[in-house]
Amino acid sequence: MNRTFFAATALVSIAMGLAASPAEAASARRASFGTMPDGRDVPAVTLTNARGVSATVIALGASLQALLMPDKAGKVEDVQIGYDTLDGYLAKPEFFGATVGRVANRIAKGRFTLDGKTYKTPINDGPNSLHGGTKGFDKVLWEVTEVKSGPAASVTLRYVSPDGDMGYPGTVTTFATYALDEQNQLTIEYRATTDRPTVVNISNHAYWNLAGVGAPRGAMGHIVTIPAERYTPTDATAIPTGQHVPVAGTVFDFRTPRAIGDRVRDARDPQIAYGRGYDHNWVIGDAVTPTTHLMARVVEPVSGRGYELWSNQPGLQFYSGNFFNGTITGKKGQIYRMGDAIVMEPQLFPDAPNQPNFPSVRLNPGQTYKNTMIYKLTVQR
Repeated sequence: MNRTFFAATALVSIAMGLAASPAEAASARRASFGTMPDGRDVPAVTLTNARGVSATVIALGASLQALLMPDKAGKVEDVQIGYDTLDGYLAKPEFFGATVGRVANRIAKGRFTLDGKTYKTPINDGPNSLHGGTKGFDKVLWEVTEVKSGPAASVTLRYVSPDGDMGYPGTVTTFATYALDEQNQLTIEYRATTDRPTVVNISNHAYWNLAGVGAPRGAMGHIVTIPAERYTPTDATAIPTGQHVPVAGTVFDFRTPRAIGDRVRDARDPQIAYGRGYDHNWVIGDAVTPTTHLMARVVEPVSGRGYELWSNQPGLQFYSGNFFNGTITGKKGQIYRMGDAIVMEPQLFPDAPNQPNFPSVRLNPGQTYKNTMIYKLTVQR
């Protein structure tokens, strides 16, 4: 990463924070997003600050349902694709804005071994298990345990995954907290504990289109920077080979800012052909860190909207929305097409339970799993 990038980032961040007043506080408002088929209410909590930013979180999947932010002209748009009503999330969820787990990303053939015992998880992505199986954390109703206004408005949700849930051992208790402050920082933090040794890797699957929902130009013009020297190539089923390959000289080199669309369809690299674009893990580090570090920077040049993503995780799964095929109608009646949005998931590496050279996803009793991700929202004028 070059010094110009850090200097520009600092200027934008300072500019967005100048108007903040200690007397101002972000607010949290609770409402209903609808009713589950069994009659349970689905709470929605909207966090709002004085800078024109608001985030709505729904209890189904502990999901980020909407994020409104202004562009360089002050025009506010929702930058999260998904659905306007609960019906869409029930009928065709697609992980929109969802908390994904118990193990995010893929597990080869839905199998892994822990302490000499083999466990099987449901197959739901070709020959593999994806995002926890057929009923992962994204498809369950979480409990809202706390809603707070203040310098950072927040909502905390809780889900208890029982022993044997989707084939995973141990009862895992997970808390998801979303917080929005007056510096335009949206923080998502996951914490989990277990009563038996198990595997845990939780992330958020927000789909970003910084041009705004319904913008015809989609997300392929977004300028992305990822400070990674290596990535983990995959086989044809999106399972990592176990290698760490340098990004230098490849279409995976985002160490300097590049438009996604510049190389996303360059199938001369078989990795792009496998995923129909980007759907890979970038190696930011080799282990979870005590504090957060830069994972990515994303800017939509027309609107000026952008964000820096910081996390304590070693891996970044970058997905360029390759499998939208025009069969989903979402917010504002928009038909979602290939490349209409992108996902940036800080996490441990894909298929880590089966890859001894990857950072471990094992969680033991007495330990606390933690994934912190901070979206530092910016506007370039």
